Amino acid sequence: MRVVVMGAGVIGVTTAYYLARQGAEVTVLDRQAGPGLETSYANAGELSYGMTSPWAAPGIPMKAIKWLFMKRRPLFIWPLISPTMWKWGAQMVMNCNEESYAINKARMVRVSNYSRDCMPDLIAETGIEYDGREQGTLQLFRTEKQLKGSKADQEILAQFDSPYEVLDRDGCIAVEPALAEVKGKFVGGLRLLADRTGDCRMFTMALADKCAEMGVEFQYGQSIRGIAVEDGKVIGVDTEMAGRITGDKYVCALGSYAPMVLKPVGIRLPVYPVKGYSVTLPVTDDAFAPQSTIMDETHKVAITRLGDRIRVAGTAEIAGYSGRLGPHATDTVRHVISDLFPKGGDISKAEGWTGLRPMTPDGTPVMGATRYDNLYLNTGHGTLGWTMACGSGRAVADVVCGKEPEISFDGLTAARYGQ
Repeated sequence: MRVVVMGAGVIGVTTAYYLARQGAEVTVLDRQAGPGLETSYANAGELSYGMTSPWAAPGIPMKAIKWLFMKRRPLFIWPLISPTMWKWGAQMVMNCNEESYAINKARMVRVSNYSRDCMPDLIAETGIEYDGREQGTLQLFRTEKQLKGSKADQEILAQFDSPYEVLDRDGCIAVEPALAEVKGKFVGGLRLLADRTGDCRMFTMALADKCAEMGVEFQYGQSIRGIAVEDGKVIGVDTEMAGRITGDKYVCALGSYAPMVLKPVGIRLPVYPVKGYSVTLPVTDDAFAPQSTIMDETHKVAITRLGDRIRVAGTAEIAGYSGRLGPHATDTVRHVISDLFPKGGDISKAEGWTGLRPMTPDGTPVMGATRYDNLYLNTGHGTLGWTMACGSGRAVADVVCGKEPEISFDGLTAARYGQ
């Protein structure tokens, strides 16, 4: 069976790996010069199993208004003349209620937990290196109000059997000793014990190499012009350079760009790009640097240790498909690393980056079958593509190969949007 995978980010490459592992003949197409060069390139580095939650939550609309007026705000909204953007925003607001949140959270955790369980096996099978650590995530609270407000999160974590511990100031310093330098800037934290960290780009590159050893063909520099359909079936993927690429089955793992390719063939997905920013800087003194991931609850910024580097990522900017990295775009993430770990890394050598997260209004990815019996989806993971990659890649590969997946696809497919 020949399978064409559209997209060589972490989702596309993990899908290709699990397809090849089951004996499929796989071709991966991507417009970039190599794997993991877009959203997978410099994300936060968090494998956020414990923090798997939809952005659309009760109280978020009011919080979002407050965030817009913060000096170092975590949210930017540019009022574009875009019906798609405003429709997506309205759908997201409609999901900001307790009933929808519970449904969406459960769907997301189903994929996230499965991914958590799949990843160790993949690492054992392949032996790939990706600057991985297994020391959890520390959600850092600067105020007593934030600490008390985490009680609701603790109840949800307990509901989904996700291990955690509540820490006071000294407890936070015990797991992240460098915080002793700024102990007056926080009151406590919530440590998520199942979370891991690692370089998504490094993982994607190493796994792509393993895929190539297994016979997977990667065609880079191939911009996709469209999907060719005939008699209710996909007959090929049209590219600018190589013309039509054909297979028996097809998987769309194009992230934020999936709707552009799918819309002409009648599949309308509410996947919209939410821009994020990061900086990566070298560690200057291990004693004053983070050891795992710290999530600054006030600024919604993650600080992650990746080997001899520190990755600082955050900000949600709703501005269409803009890839511009403006002169002040990384001010918030730079402030947070300087504020919490002033001696840990060299901010003067920080490399800035921006990428587009493929967000659905309900937070849940779009996976599995479509109206065409040989076209499948694996997109819409938002900020959790790295977290969900192994689980969603394996599950979708099983469906493509006609095997019963180990998790239910109920509520995960495009059917929930009437597609």
